[in-house]
Amino acid sequence: MDAPDTGSGAERPETRSAAAQIRHAEILEIVRREGRIDVAPGAARLGITPETLRRDLRALERAGQIRRSYGAAFPVESSRFETPLDFRENANSEEKSRIADAAASQLGHAQTIFIDEGFLPQLVARALPDGKALTVVTASLPVANELAARREFEVLLLGGRVRGTTLGTVDHWATTMLSSFVIDLAFIGANGISTEHGLTTPDPAVAAVKRAAVAASRHRIFIGTHTKFGVASFSRFAEIGEFEKLVTGEQLSPHRAQLFAQFGPKVLRV
Repeated sequence: MDAPDTGSGAERPETRSAAAQIRHAEILEIVRREGRIDVAPGAARLGITPETLRRDLRALERAGQIRRSYGAAFPVESSRFETPLDFRENANSEEKSRIADAAASQLGHAQTIFIDEGFLPQLVARALPDGKALTVVTASLPVANELAARREFEVLLLGGRVRGTTLGTVDHWATTMLSSFVIDLAFIGANGISTEHGLTTPDPAVAAVKRAAVAASRHRIFIGTHTKFGVASFSRFAEIGEFEKLVTGEQLSPHRAQLFAQFGPKVLRV
C-alpha cells in the first residue's frame, strides 16, 4: 500500500477518487505543456510521494493519455490533443536530425517522392542531396517553401484546408490530387506505430491524406522517433507491412525493433 503523501495525510476512501482525478488532470496538463514529467522531481513538484505519482501515471497510461518510459512519462496525441509544430521542433532534435539524414540517403533511383507534413519531414526535405532532379509532392507548406528555391526540384503542393497546428493541407482536394499520381517513394510520418494497430494519427482528415499517399506510392519509408513506437492514436491509416523501411533512433531497443521487423520492413536504428 502506498505511503501517505508528505504533509497532506492519507486520502480517505471517500475522497481518494476525487483527489486522484484532480492529480491526473494536473499531471496531464504538465505533460502536455512541457512534453514530459519525471517521477522524482514531478512528485516533489506535486507534493506527493513518487509511488503515488507512479500509480497515477499507470492509470493515465491505461487510459491511453500518456506513455511511460524509464522513470518519465510523455504525452500521447489523440483526437482532442496534438502537439503544435513549434513544440515538435525542440523535442528529440538530435535524434530527428539523424533520422532525416538516414532517410534522405534512401532515395535510390526514385524520381518522384512524397514528403509528409510535420517537422521531421521538413528535416528530410532539407537533407535531400544536391544535384538530383526530383519531383516532390507534399502536403506541407513548410516543405514546399523549403524546396521551392532549389532549382533541381519541381514541387507540387497539395491543395486543401490548411491545418494551423502543422501547416499541412487536408480534405478532398488533397486526396483527389494524390489519387491521380504514381509516386516512386513516400516519406511518411505518424503520431504512433504499434504492432496491434499499425500506423495512426489523431485527425481523420490527416489520416485520409496519409492513406492516399501510401496508396499512390510504389515504395514507402516510415520516419519517426523512438517515442512513436508502441503508441496508438485515434485514426489508423496504414499497416506496418506496407512499408519497406522504418527509420528511427537508436534509442529504440533491438528487441522492439525486431518485433516490428517481423511484419516485413527493415528497421534502421540511427
